[in-house]
Amino acid sequence: MTIPVSLTVNGKAVGVDIDPRTLLSQLLRDHLHLTGTHIGCDTGQCGACTVHVDGRAVKACNIFAAQVDGAAVTTIEGIGGANGALHPMQAAFREHHGLQCGFCTPGMIMNAIELVQKHPNPSEDTVRAELDGNLCRCTGYHNIVKAVIAGAANMKG
Repeated sequence: MTIPVSLTVNGKAVGVDIDPRTLLSQLLRDHLHLTGTHIGCDTGQCGACTVHVDGRAVKACNIFAAQVDGAAVTTIEGIGGANGALHPMQAAFREHHGLQCGFCTPGMIMNAIELVQKHPNPSEDTVRAELDGNLCRCTGYHNIVKAVIAGAANMKG
């Protein structure tokens, strides 16, 4: 049995027939081939699968694709500018060495963008608290925090 799901992904209308048990992370990776949404734990603990649904950061492994029927979903592939230009937060992560192996980076960046929308001038403590649900196994978070604060400044224009 399949069900139809219609949504907008990275600005493009998408309609698919899926098993009702399909997770949003599975829809993005397996059906739409948007592999920037990483699966780290499949339990919502690591944050590697973070995407935006109607502008809010959500862990895509914790939500059924059917729950986002009619929603606008933005993945890491959809945040850059024209001609491959990096989003200001992506540029800050690159400039401030806010990534190591890169596995957690898409989820970190997606969560950081929402963080800055809520806290335009985040302190180090705010960044650390807001990114608590995103795990990185390669670093001590120091450069990630610096990158988010720089990204916040970059996002102001």
